[in-house]
Amino acid sequence: MGTDSRAAGALLARARTLHLQTGNLLNWGRLRKKCPSTHSEELRDCIQKTLNEWSSQISPDLVREFPDVLECSVSHAVEKINPDEREEMKVSAKLFIVGSNSSSSTRNAVDMACSVLGVAQLDSVIIASPPIEDGVNLSLEHLQPYWEELENLVQSKKIVAIGTSDLDKTQLEQLYQWAQVKPNSNQVNLASCCVMPPDLTAFAKQFDIQLLTHNDPKELLSEASFQEALQESIPDIQAHEWVPLWLLRYSVIVKSRGIIKSKGYILQAKRRGS
Repeated sequence: MGTDSRAAGALLARARTLHLQTGNLLNWGRLRKKCPSTHSEELRDCIQKTLNEWSSQISPDLVREFPDVLECSVSHAVEKINPDEREEMKVSAKLFIVGSNSSSSTRNAVDMACSVLGVAQLDSVIIASPPIEDGVNLSLEHLQPYWEELENLVQSKKIVAIGTSDLDKTQLEQLYQWAQVKPNSNQVNLASCCVMPPDLTAFAKQFDIQLLTHNDPKELLSEASFQEALQESIPDIQAHEWVPLWLLRYSVIVKSRGIIKSKGYILQAKRRGS
């Protein structure tokens, strides 16, 4: 582990960007924890295991190259969708903006998900509410730049349908009235409300917006938890220099049977000042 960690540390000290992808978690086998208790715990475990596996497989050529962009993955778990089976699959994703105030993160995440899965288009993308300062209420202005980028991706046929997460009736109505491409779904966290709010239900029914439930925490990945995972996996590194920009969680479901064929995480992080 020592030599692996030193090589990984040397690469991360020179790189500017880190792309981390877990591959299909259903292919992890021995790497998989039996039953992580929360989504945050599962994610952190996935980040550490992916970094550990990647570190153990670094080639001397890569160390000589010192690339600006590091592609970190669990090679045996990477699984593209068979083109002959694409029509039978529903490919869905949820995008979490973490440390980026750039709407281009949305396009980067979708492009990378398509590349990782070997598809031209995602069937559905839900965007989690972008991070805002404590004490500030989420407004349409916070959502607009990200939604505009999602609309561009729908128009360029990279995504079929787009949705939101944790919007109340007023927020959803404002977005719906402003948006060119309307949200087709809105996720509601049942930890914060055991029953769907009646005004939200009525509005969603009127405009044919699907209300879904989720149990993601408000902050699935914080800067601090990412840096801790990085430091534990690769001690020879200045982990505080690295900031996660976005995280995308995807799932591939066999439409006719409703079973999950593939699921995983993709994230992008940048070194401060680079």
